[in-house]
Amino acid sequence: MPRQSRESPTDHVFAALAHPVRRDLLAALLDGPQTAQALADRYAMARPSVAEHLKVLRAVGLVGERQAGRNRYYSLTPEPLALLREWLEPYEQFWRGRMSRLASLLDKESLHD
Repeated sequence: MPRQSRESPTDHVFAALAHPVRRDLLAALLDGPQTAQALADRYAMARPSVAEHLKVLRAVGLVGERQAGRNRYYSLTPEPLALLREWLEPYEQFWRGRMSRLASLLDKESLHD
């Protein structure tokens, strides 16, 4: 795999997901759109802190927002996760090949017992 000389969109998605609170926010948004306050209530942190995490997730396209009255609702937009799936695919193929070879070896060993 060629080395990239500058940051790619995949790098930005990985960076956004590096923080455990951001990963947890995405998991919470699997249940559907929520306000920043509803999300903040899940943590022992102030709403502005959660808003900063949401800002990072919005910047890479993992979270969308819409205004409804006085509230902003945040929702999961999973399309950028496809970048990660594409990046991980060669590694998945590598491990599938290794596991397949191991299974074949074990099958051969069991025939000799």
